[in-house]
Amino acid sequence: PIIEQDVVRVNHELSPEGLRQVGKDVERQVLSRAVQAHLEHRIIIFNNRTIVFNAEH
Repeated sequence: PIIEQDVVRVNHELSPEGLRQVGKDVERQVLSRAVQAHLEHRIIIFNNRTIVFNAEH
């Protein structure tokens, strides 16, 4: 299931390697947030849908 997503704005000036690095960085951040949500038991599957609750502050 999709647990976490993010978007990063890029422009035409980035090289292919720059785009790869931006992609790696955003994937690392998203994975970290998804694992954190899992460890905090904030994810449930209900009626074939993934529900992620906000963290309490």
